[in-house]
Amino acid sequence: MSAPDKDKPLMAQRFRGFMPVIVDVETGGFDQNKDALLEIGAVTVQIDEQGHLSLLDEYSCHIEPFEGSNMDPKSMEINGIDPYHPFRMAKPEDEAVRGLFKFASKEMKKGGCNRSIMVGHNTIMDLNFINAAATRNKIGRNPFHPFSIFDTVSFAGLAYGQTVLSRAAEAAGLEWDNEKAHSALYDAKQTAEIFCAIVNRWSDTAGPVWI
Repeated sequence: MSAPDKDKPLMAQRFRGFMPVIVDVETGGFDQNKDALLEIGAVTVQIDEQGHLSLLDEYSCHIEPFEGSNMDPKSMEINGIDPYHPFRMAKPEDEAVRGLFKFASKEMKKGGCNRSIMVGHNTIMDLNFINAAATRNKIGRNPFHPFSIFDTVSFAGLAYGQTVLSRAAEAAGLEWDNEKAHSALYDAKQTAEIFCAIVNRWSDTAGPVWI
C-alpha cells in the first residue's frame, strides 16, 4: 500500500478527495417533495495515518414543517415527533438546510477535500430529502455530490450480515438505545460509528488505502 503524501491532508487522500458527512433525517413520510423534513442530524469524521476514522463534529436541527407539507400518521407514530411542540426550538427549513451545508463545507475545506459525500443508512432517502429542500428554498452551493453516496446498509450487510440499523450497530459492538432511536442526531452518530468500524476493520486487515 502506498504511503500518504505528507504535504496533503489525510482525508483528501482517502475517498477520492471526498469528505464523508454522515447524515440522518426524520420526516413526515417518504415523498421528499410532499412530506415534511422535520429533523437533520449530521456527523463528520477524522482520519489518522493508519487509515482509522473517528467521530469529529456534529450538527443537528429541528425543523418547522414547510407550508402545505404532509405528515403521514404512521411516520409520525414511528418518529414520535410533535412538530409544533414549543420546546422543539425548530427553525425554518431553509435555515436548517443552509446550516447543514455550512457545516459540511467547513469540514470539507478543513480536510482539504473538493466535495462532500453523504453517508447514511438507506442514504438515498436522506439525500433526496436534503436535495428537495435545497431546491424548494432555492439554496445553491450544495456541497454534497448530487448522486454518489456511501450506504451503511450495504457496508453492514457485507461486514456483519445485518442491514437493519439497530442490528448492525449491535453486530459492530455498539450499544443501542431504543428510546433514543429515530432522533436524527442519535441515528447519525450510530451510523457514523458503524461506518468508522467497517472502514477501520478494512484498514486493519488490508492496510490503509491512499489515493
